[in-house]
Amino acid sequence: MEDPMRNNYLINEQAAARHLGFSKRFLQARRLKGEGPQFVRISQRAVRYRIKDLEKWVEDRIRKNNND
Repeated sequence: MEDPMRNNYLINEQAAARHLGFSKRFLQARRLKGEGPQFVRISQRAVRYRIKDLEKWVEDRIRKNNND
């Protein structure tokens, strides 16, 4: 059974990058281009991600072939 609270946890950039299998720099670059997962800006230097937003971002990129 899925834990609804888990999906709303805020995790830092490092944990988000680990969750996705990317580097922190990859997430930062995607965020600057507006191409990354949705995020929460806590302050000027504090960015957090919700697990459900990371997983939705991945789901939105699933393709059946190169022409999709």
